[in-house]
Amino acid sequence: MSANPPAFSPIPRNELRLQQMNQLYAQSRLPQWLLLATAALITPLAWAQSSRDSLLLWIALLGLLALMRQALVRRYWLASTQDRLQRRWSRYFHLGNLASGLCLSWVHIGLTPLDNFPLQALMYSIAGGVSICVGVLYAPRYAAFASFMLPAWLPPVVYLLLDDAPSSLIWAQTGGLMFCFILLAAALIHRTMRNALITNLRNEALLGNLSHAHQRAEELNHQLTREISQRRQAEQSLRDSHDDLEERVRQRTAALEKATYDLQASEAQLTLAMEASQLGLWDWDLSTDKVYHSRLNALFGMPDEYVPSMRQDLRPLVHPADVTTVRRTLVRHMKNQSQAYRMEYRVRHSSGQWLWVEDSGRAVERASDGRVLRMIGTRRDISARKHQDEQAQLASTVFEATSEGIFILSPTLDVLAVNQAYSVITGRAREDAVGRNILDISGSDDLRQQFLHLQHMLKTQDRWQGELTARRRNGEPFPIWLQLAVVRNAGGQQTHYVGFFADLTTHRQTEEQLQYLTNYDPLTQLANRSLFTERMQDAIASARQHNQTVALLHIDLDRFKHINVTLGHAVADGLLQEVARRLSAGVDSQHTLARLSADEFVVIVERADDNQRLADLAGRLLESLRQPMLIAEHELVTTASIGISVFPSTARDSLLLLTQANQAMQHAKHLGGNRLQFYTRELRAYSLDRLQLENQLRKAIDEGQLVVHFQPKLHLASDRISSAEALVRWQHPDRGLVMPGDFITIAEETGLIVALGQKVLDIACEQAATWCHQGPQSVAVSVNLSVQQLRQEGFAERVRQTLQRHNLPARLLELELTESMLAEHSDQVADNIAALQALGVSLSVDDFGTGYSSLAYLKRFPINTLKIDRAFVAELDGANADNAIVLAIIAMAHSLSLKVVAEGVEHEGQLNFLKANGCDEVQGYLISKPIEAAAFTQLLEQNTSQLLDQDS
Repeated sequence: MSANPPAFSPIPRNELRLQQMNQLYAQSRLPQWLLLATAALITPLAWAQSSRDSLLLWIALLGLLALMRQALVRRYWLASTQDRLQRRWSRYFHLGNLASGLCLSWVHIGLTPLDNFPLQALMYSIAGGVSICVGVLYAPRYAAFASFMLPAWLPPVVYLLLDDAPSSLIWAQTGGLMFCFILLAAALIHRTMRNALITNLRNEALLGNLSHAHQRAEELNHQLTREISQRRQAEQSLRDSHDDLEERVRQRTAALEKATYDLQASEAQLTLAMEASQLGLWDWDLSTDKVYHSRLNALFGMPDEYVPSMRQDLRPLVHPADVTTVRRTLVRHMKNQSQAYRMEYRVRHSSGQWLWVEDSGRAVERASDGRVLRMIGTRRDISARKHQDEQAQLASTVFEATSEGIFILSPTLDVLAVNQAYSVITGRAREDAVGRNILDISGSDDLRQQFLHLQHMLKTQDRWQGELTARRRNGEPFPIWLQLAVVRNAGGQQTHYVGFFADLTTHRQTEEQLQYLTNYDPLTQLANRSLFTERMQDAIASARQHNQTVALLHIDLDRFKHINVTLGHAVADGLLQEVARRLSAGVDSQHTLARLSADEFVVIVERADDNQRLADLAGRLLESLRQPMLIAEHELVTTASIGISVFPSTARDSLLLLTQANQAMQHAKHLGGNRLQFYTRELRAYSLDRLQLENQLRKAIDEGQLVVHFQPKLHLASDRISSAEALVRWQHPDRGLVMPGDFITIAEETGLIVALGQKVLDIACEQAATWCHQGPQSVAVSVNLSVQQLRQEGFAERVRQTLQRHNLPARLLELELTESMLAEHSDQVADNIAALQALGVSLSVDDFGTGYSSLAYLKRFPINTLKIDRAFVAELDGANADNAIVLAIIAMAHSLSLKVVAEGVEHEGQLNFLKANGCDEVQGYLISKPIEAAAFTQLLEQNTSQLLDQDS
């Protein structure tokens, strides 16, 4: 029995809260009608004394609040009980109270004249009385009371205290005292109502518990009655079965006595039969666990006269791997699920050897409850037979499982047996081969003559092996490696021939495939680097010998890596195959076309005496590659950059020829791609200069030669400079100020972009923190990111550390991404973007509309700002398609709650167009070019001063 429940159990918090909310919503319509009645009383009084527009607006607002309160109450009562516990109902209710209280306070502040004391007294009395009535209605829940009374009383009291009229101070003091008394009265009412509600809930709970206890007692009484009845029935059934059991015992005893007599009569004969059959007879008495066993010495190594125990002597001798099988078989038989059993298992002889035994037995005596009392059976040693079976099974498995074909012949070359591999290789079923002569099924005269020759040869030797050409059942020839062995009997006579053969077809195909892969690219079927190197050396050697020229065209696809990352490897492979097909169609057969790496191809042109012909060839290849390609339902337009070098005019050997062609190709790519470039001496100087610039850039990052200029962004709604874009410059000690276009590409190619980006981020955050804490105003700074930074693990954590180090709020930092970064399907990029959002850092998309997936990532990533590319802004002065594009971007961004920034604003017409069509911010030379931090600070001060002058 459980302990008695406490006198007062705690009331569930949700149930109490639901009752309070139900009371509030049940009484929420009356306060709103009181407010409408107040409006009806005050309107005639204030009609001549107040602004009619203000009065009408106040009346409309009260009516709107009444309708909204009516709709809210209706939706609340339609909601389920669980839904009513949601916080939103309380928030909606308090918001409505707050609005109602403010409307009532407006009677004191905006509708009652301060110079008419009689009218004041009347209107204040009406408003105060109504507020007291409403406050009393809301007193059961103190939060509802406060959300109405505070906005209804405090604003008028504060307003009257601040007014200079003599009567205002008196009214303010009176209102303050009344407010205090109302609060006290509400607290008492709230406490009384809460206690009453809790008491009601507890009474309901006690009644429910009492009813449940009464119902439980009734169920126990019924159950007790049923159990008493069942017990009486069981006692009667037990008495009936006892008599029946005694009769069965008598019958069973008589049967057992007869069986014992018969068993003893035949025991002598059975013993003789067991000895003759080498069987060991056992008799197991389960009541004593003793086993009477013959041939103990032969089977277990125990003395024959010894009487072992099953559990202590025999069971421990069973092999551990067979214990489960033995136990399962015995249990199944003891449960009378089989009439007898037969099983094979291993036992340990006293010599330590494991013997296989065959054990047969059955239960011959059972208790009345079915429990086995006695079992008899036989055991015999079958170790020799098991060994023979295992050897035969092993030989059969090897014969059938081997991948080589095997056949066994008689001395007259008749086929006696074949394995499965024979049928698979030759295509001839087992029944089609066995019983026939090997000469008849050889399939060719040559093979028949070879077998006859081998038969003659094997008379003097026992083994032969070599390669032959056999034929399948369909007549197809194929190479085999054959081994023939002679089997002789004890007298040395030949009894069988055993043949082993392997199909060499796959081996030959593999050799040919490996030879092909050694020289050709498996994707494009073009010559690979190995074959290209060989033919290049041959071409150079031939050119030296005959005083001829050799040209090398180095072809590299433009932006292939972007296509590979964006559309996947399958599309990229299809693109490379189509490029290889077009290049093959445009190159003569006497030239060598090869693929060096992922998107790099080369063409060896021998006897290239005319540079114009080389330029024409390169131009045709460029034009062919520019044509649209349909790859996996994607229409792609790709271009290439071609570098050309010539032996011996510029290069002395094949290695230098390839290097020069690569340098020329890189220069063509640097100039924008989709063009050809011959190697010249000036290109070597340019490459050296680029290498020096790379080495100096590493030093510049370490020694602080990088500076950051800031280009302001103008907020069009307020004409205030609220943010800036941080743009890196290189203050080179010899070259002066180097613009980012001259070194950013180098930084990305060499991996320095990560260190450079972190340096720019650190400088920009430090300057933004200075403006935030020292003035003249806070400025949000946007910093451009490289995709390599977003790929770095822990990049978001480094941003957090940078913000913390400079004490810069995350809201003042914006990171600019490109569309290619967002289109990259990388878990690390997605994780870093999510972590940056969690920090509170804003994210913007630079050059919106110029890349891939311009809309998909707006849903996938937490973007805050879109930057319209300057290419769309440049032509806004005229009526063209750019106007519609810009308008569409602005409308789409605002519908997604995104901010829009326009880049490259240089004319007033562009600024006026963007401002008129809702663009949020602009930047460009019309506002200011990128300037140093000190000049930017002065620009901020000027902008702040101008705005203050306009306000004054």
